[in-house]
Amino acid sequence: MLCYYTAEDISLETKLVNYRQKRNSFLPCANLFKTIYTLAVMVLLMSPVSLLWATSSGQLIVRNTPTFVQQAKKLGPEDASMVIEVTVWLNLHNRAELDGLAQSLYNPTSGHYRQWLKRSDFSAKFAPTAQEAATVQQFLATHNLQVSKVGPDNMFVNARGTIANIQNAFHVQINRYLVNGNVQRANSSDPYIAGSAASLVRTVSGLDDMQFVHPLVTRPTNLPSPKTALQTRAESMSADPNFFTSHCFTGPKTETFTTGGTYPTATYNGNGYYSPPNEPGCGYTPPEIQTAYNLTSLYKEGFDGTGQTIVIIDACGSPSILDDANGFATNFGLPPLTAANFSVIEYPPAQCAGPNDEINLDVEWAHAIAPGAKIVLLIAGSGYTSQIDEAEYFAAISGLGNVISGSYGLPEFFLSLAELENENLLNEIAAVFGVAANFASGDYGDYSVIFGPTSVSAPADSPYATAVGGVSVALNANNTVAFQTGWGNNATILRDAGYLYDPPFASGFRGSGGGESAVFPKPPYQNSLPGTQRQLPDISWLADPFTGGVILITQPGQFPPQAWYAVGGTSLACPMFSALWAIANQEAGLPLGQAAPYLYSMPASAITDVVPVTSANNVTGTIKESSTTTSQSSAASLAQPLDGTTKFYSFLWDYPWIEDTTFVATLGTDSSLTITPGWDNVTGLGTPNAKSFADYFSLIGIP
Repeated sequence: MLCYYTAEDISLETKLVNYRQKRNSFLPCANLFKTIYTLAVMVLLMSPVSLLWATSSGQLIVRNTPTFVQQAKKLGPEDASMVIEVTVWLNLHNRAELDGLAQSLYNPTSGHYRQWLKRSDFSAKFAPTAQEAATVQQFLATHNLQVSKVGPDNMFVNARGTIANIQNAFHVQINRYLVNGNVQRANSSDPYIAGSAASLVRTVSGLDDMQFVHPLVTRPTNLPSPKTALQTRAESMSADPNFFTSHCFTGPKTETFTTGGTYPTATYNGNGYYSPPNEPGCGYTPPEIQTAYNLTSLYKEGFDGTGQTIVIIDACGSPSILDDANGFATNFGLPPLTAANFSVIEYPPAQCAGPNDEINLDVEWAHAIAPGAKIVLLIAGSGYTSQIDEAEYFAAISGLGNVISGSYGLPEFFLSLAELENENLLNEIAAVFGVAANFASGDYGDYSVIFGPTSVSAPADSPYATAVGGVSVALNANNTVAFQTGWGNNATILRDAGYLYDPPFASGFRGSGGGESAVFPKPPYQNSLPGTQRQLPDISWLADPFTGGVILITQPGQFPPQAWYAVGGTSLACPMFSALWAIANQEAGLPLGQAAPYLYSMPASAITDVVPVTSANNVTGTIKESSTTTSQSSAASLAQPLDGTTKFYSFLWDYPWIEDTTFVATLGTDSSLTITPGWDNVTGLGTPNAKSFADYFSLIGIP
């Protein structure tokens, strides 16, 4: 089943202390991260077994081992009788020509500019042949693996079999490893293929069991205190979306706390956050966001995504999605979703199903931003990287729509170079067909708070993708933007069920993913940015769960079964931007293809630069520990900014589900990433000013 990184599922706040204790032991890995791929390949190629294979009639499929096996604790061999599925991806023909074409299609001075490739031309010039696919099928069948599917245009072959037969077929040992607290399956070395199929194979997926995860988050729900061990999922929930407020910040307030005895006592002063007991708090609705980002002016001109199709890639399925999305649409005056503008395709048939926050978020907010666009919900059978990759290829090659939205990812560190290259190739194929592939940049900053080494999220790291980061947004009473800052939250507990923390307890960080790829070089459209590698993100939108968007979802076992939640994460930003890109395609009057190459040359009026914010009313405190001892808490010490920044907005948050529990929460802090004027690795170029953004493309609509 596809995993979700929510506060409930991974209890980040309860584990953060342990992560920080482990962090120092991982830090040396961060310095070696960019070279570990190369070193791993060199070790494999120089081994006696590799040298022996290189002299035989077969071929080693290099860089096909997840990087984490070099460091993770090995727990022993995987069960040899377990049945798994592998996907064998075949080599393309004329790859260098395809790469050159991909560059020229986005070069305004080229005669090929936006002359998108047709599928028939791709099949004839670049795709593997049926005979090549048959040769690979024969290889798999010879090793007692059951072939289940051949991909469109012979791009891949699926097969199932036991671990024992797969190890024999590919000459690998498959072990279990402890990775970031989870047990993962992976091959310990690169696969080797003997015989005539060897030269035809590009990548073997499925030897490991890594699954893409959704960067969807709610406000903190698990408290990591020594006094409590809460495990409830207390999201912002309501039976009525009108109970949410768009006025998230209430102005200065004072909180005074006492304990059962005389001392200690504490007084805190600073900004407040709307969180009355038993009320859902802050959550933005479509009309509010449409006003804030100037979408309503586009709609008045007839630009709402009509004639465009957004392809949303998810996994597992959500049985109630149509009813939920239509309940969402009815409440906010959006067009209903019917067979004429909404369809679900399972590729392959889903192996899991149930209430799925991510699917509801993707569909409902894509529809909220581009209410005239069609939506294709493309469901992969599971979250395994191989099946998600197959779904993306199917979307691109089948021409399902001009925009692909993928609110999923994994740190580069968790994937093999071969898998990363495969994802990049799939995005390149989409790009040459004039299809935009947009991906969330992740919700853990540079990932150092999770496993030590810094990393960025794949497939958002692909030069042929557009990486969508996140921001925090405060609205005025008329729903115009009061301020925006890069999304980075730290939460510090002041008290919990009568227990006063002295000093306050730092309980966790979440924020927009970004930084420098360790794998992919900087694409031409980022020439103005620092460094030599691909930089993330490209653009951003609403993501902070403290200023999140509302969704409607059915939860079996509760009454009424449909409930409203406020959620955030770059999972929210990605479908919003994908929907706006559909509107841009509509206004251009032709497929625009990948978004990122256009963004870096757009006028300042089209993208609002997001800069750090400061507040004169950031939270400060005083703790009186005895009649003679008093300690002062500065705004910075309470905010716990991981990078030492002094530019942030902090506020007192009375946790609405547990009596006498109060946090200081902070907007704008981040890990090693920095919010700056111009492009930065938290917000990218900034957030779109929807009307100016889409109108820009009416000027370049003529080829």
